[in-house]
Amino acid sequence: MIESKRLFVAIDIPENVRSSLGELMKSLRDTCRDARWARITGLHVTLKFIGETPSERVADMKSALAKIPTRDPIAIDFSGVGFFPNARRPRVFWAGVEAGPELASLANAVEKALGSEAIPQEDRKFSPHITLARFKDAAGVDALQVAIEKAGPLKFGGATATEFHLYQSVLKPGGAEYTRLATFSFCGSKSK
Repeated sequence: MIESKRLFVAIDIPENVRSSLGELMKSLRDTCRDARWARITGLHVTLKFIGETPSERVADMKSALAKIPTRDPIAIDFSGVGFFPNARRPRVFWAGVEAGPELASLANAVEKALGSEAIPQEDRKFSPHITLARFKDAAGVDALQVAIEKAGPLKFGGATATEFHLYQSVLKPGGAEYTRLATFSFCGSKSK
């Protein structure tokens, strides 16, 4: 049997943003108990979900990602919340990620680099966000929307991204656990 890893590429968020999002999640959790809430420690901005991959291919992926051209740091603001695909039939509750075109350009560079490793490209347009919860159905979403409206404008802070990471995701009953496999600077310093 071939050993595989469930992989994705992401940008980490700073502790102040993680803390603000954690406070929001804690305040909303009781309004929608049927949601599967993300672990606060694992919050991130996904650049590319890769999925199950044979373990022997990880080194090649690291090599491909390390070749992404240098670029300027990316200023990111975290604010607002929403639902995918929409609030009537939600699958995901997310926090907003606002950045200039540089973030989409980095995601595109990740797509191209992994395309050289025969990883299928994403069909959907890149839509940066932080997943806070997932839903099997819309139970409790009305109460969640009321609580969000009462919270008023939601601003979680900002950051300047200079690196991204290759992660392994292990699905567990209490939520996914992530292990960082590699770090890549896109501002000119060496990868780790």
